Formats: sequence, structure tokens, C-alpha cells
Amino acid sequence: MRHLRDFQFIEGVIKAGSIRKASEDMNITASALNRRINRFEDEFGFEIFERLPRGVRLNPAGELLLHHIRSQQSDFARLKSQVSDLSGVRRGHVSVACSQALLPFFLPREIARYRNDHPGVTFTVNARDRVDAERELSEFASDIALVFEPLTMVDFEVVYAIAQPIHAVMRADHPLADQSEVRLRDILRFPYVAPSENYAVRALLETAVRRLSGIEIAPVIESESFDFMRHYGAWEDAISFQFPVGLNLVNDPQLVERPLAKRDVAPGNLLLGQLRGRTLPVASARFMQQLMTVLSGDLLE
Repeated sequence: MRHLRDFQFIEGVIKAGSIRKASEDMNITASALNRRINRFEDEFGFEIFERLPRGVRLNPAGELLLHHIRSQQSDFARLKSQVSDLSGVRRGHVSVACSQALLPFFLPREIARYRNDHPGVTFTVNARDRVDAERELSEFASDIALVFEPLTMVDFEVVYAIAQPIHAVMRADHPLADQSEVRLRDILRFPYVAPSENYAVRALLETAVRRLSGIEIAPVIESESFDFMRHYGAWEDAISFQFPVGLNLVNDPQLVERPLAKRDVAPGNLLLGQLRGRTLPVASARFMQQLMTVLSGDLLE
């Protein structure tokens, strides 16, 4: 508790990259901020910044301290959330790192449902791929992650998993639109757009194509935006790919979605998780419980 203000100053310097810039951001003189940092280092017993000609950066001791700071902030946020619960005031903040597919429909609906019951709770929602989501958990930048197939799983504790087959999105008048499910080899005969290799959809497609001799993934357009890829198909009649949790074409009569045959392409796993071993603040834990309930039900069908 005693060093909370010092921690704020240290994080400000880390973010700014220099004491002078941090002092401007935090409305304090550079000399006063420098004295504050020096005094903390004296009490800590170690220097935490490497002084450079054009700024500062954390040294190894500082990196360890930064992890401690973020852990302390997380613990303090959980404490405040628990105290609020004791007094009957449902407050808190929930930070979520999620795949793009969750942004258009699923998370807006679920956050609105939660805030309807707990209007004092605020949210931060960040679109992150499977690598960055795990990094944010380990840095306490996010409480919860909802992503497709994280790569390393070192710090990712899976709380719930659900399989999601890849769907092909195409014009309603496309030659393949009258099929209940589509074969991958048939799709690849037509123009299509695809995400980069950072995304689970592309990884699953690449794995499937390796079993098809003489064929490789060759999209006419590659993009980081699933919204762009979905809507592009209405203009060039190009197929795009997405998990169904990110699709809601009820109000878009131009487009239809058809599942890829599971014998061709394996489903992806949507994983709900948190930092391994971490006890979440009350608001985040309750929102995670809500997500588990929804994912285990039939609301994604």
C-alpha cells in the first residue's frame, strides 16, 4: 500500500520511456519525479532503470519489479471488489482479451447482459490474437481471455472449451450456396479471402490443405480483419471463412454461411481462460461464470 503511488510513477516512466516525458504526462516536474525514482531505488536496494542517452529502460531487476507491481495491482483490485460485494455495491472492472470473432455480436450481448444486473461494473475489451492474449494475461493487462487455440498454453489456464467448425461465407447466389455443407476442395476452386497465419482459421485451413495433393492456400486477398473479409464477398463474389460465433447474417440477405465438412477441416477450439494460478477479482470471476454458462448452453447453436 505504501508504495502504490511510487508504482504509478514507475509505470508512467516505463510507458513514456523517459523521465522527462513521463513528468509531462503526469504533471510533475522532471526533477521531482527523478528524486522519487531515486528514493524508491535506494529503499528497494537496487537500481531498476538503465539510464540511456535518450531515456530509460527497465533492467532485469526492474522487469521483476514490474511483474510484482502488476500482481499487487491485481490483488488490490480484487480486494476492492470483494469489499464492494460485502457492502452490497457491485462495482469493479473487467478486462477481456478476445479473438476478433467475439467482437461483433457475442461479447456486446454478454457484456450488456452483465451490466444490466451490475451497472457499476466497467469493461475494457481488446482484440488480441492467440499469442498476444496469453501475453496480456501474464502481464495482468487482461483478466480473461476468450480466443481460439492459444499457441503455447504456458500461462493459459483453460476454464472452458467449445469446438467451433469453420464456416464459409458467400453470396446467396454462389454455386455452392445450395449445399448444406461444403467441401474444402470445392471451395478452393473459387476466389476466396483468408486471414494471415496469426489466426486459428488460417492454421486449420493450412493443416487441412496438406492432405490435399497439389493444392495450397492462395487467397486473392489476405487480411487481418474478419469484418472486411466477410463484407468483401458481397462485392467480388469471393468466399471468406469464419467461426460461427462471429456470424449473424440474419439482416444481410446477400450473404449465407455454410459449414465446412468436418472430414475435411477440423473444428477450432474456442478457449475461455485466465492466468494460471491467479484468483480473479469478483466482477471478473462472475463475468467468466456467465460466459461459461452461455458457452455450455445452446446459445451458440
